Amino acid sequence: MSGAGSLAGRIAVVTGAGGAICGAIADGLAGAGAAVAVWDLDGAAAERTAARIRAAGARAVAVGCDVLDPAQVATAAERTAAELGAVEILVNGAGGSRQAATTSAELPFSRIVPADLMATVSLNYLSAVLPAQALCDGFAARERGVILNIASVAGMRPLTRAVAYSNGKAALISFTQWLAVHLAQEYSPRIRVNALAPGFVLTAQNRFLLVDADSGEPTARGHRILHTVPMARYGEPGEMVGAALWLVSDAASYVTGAVIPIDGGLSAYAGV
Repeated sequence: MSGAGSLAGRIAVVTGAGGAICGAIADGLAGAGAAVAVWDLDGAAAERTAARIRAAGARAVAVGCDVLDPAQVATAAERTAAELGAVEILVNGAGGSRQAATTSAELPFSRIVPADLMATVSLNYLSAVLPAQALCDGFAARERGVILNIASVAGMRPLTRAVAYSNGKAALISFTQWLAVHLAQEYSPRIRVNALAPGFVLTAQNRFLLVDADSGEPTARGHRILHTVPMARYGEPGEMVGAALWLVSDAASYVTGAVIPIDGGLSAYAGV
């Protein structure tokens, strides 16, 4: 990649990059020229992504990190700077849904444990707040930087059953818009913050909702999704990469506070 969209020489952190979507984004960043620090709670998964990037000829380091732990985030930031250099791009992708905070025939809303609900909200909200806090002073000192939060269409329009996940992603979208204004006004207008809002992408975290564990066939919910998404299919992790690369590159130099849905038309469909 060359020109306004090139990331040659830039240093990126991608949290949750041991997973499917952010692993694909990490690959894409490396392919565009960036060196990538792969942060993930699962250190082995982080190393698999980093090894794949290195095998393709790019620089990458795997960092085991619980992004809900401020001390681990600080340590991960220090290690990244020591091994790769000053971070210029942060992709906050850690998050996900939890069965214990999702309503079902066996778990009505009235029986969801508040601690499970708040843990899921934190997983999708504080997981972006803490890395942003750890890196924003460096962005301010250099008067440039980019943060990309991986939100969800569930944060734009709450999904049935997924109460805590929807709440957490709504908070993340609000945080994206707030932080975009705050950093531009208080630090530098060259620090940008945006979000992607993926639609339904089949991953390990949502498979329990969409695929019957015994038969391997779509659940009733899975069938409804495939009939509701105008493009009539799930998204692929790689289909998130193009928009991510655009938003973190200089090609999007006048874009901040934006939330870009990548959902096969779901958010545009009223159901009739």
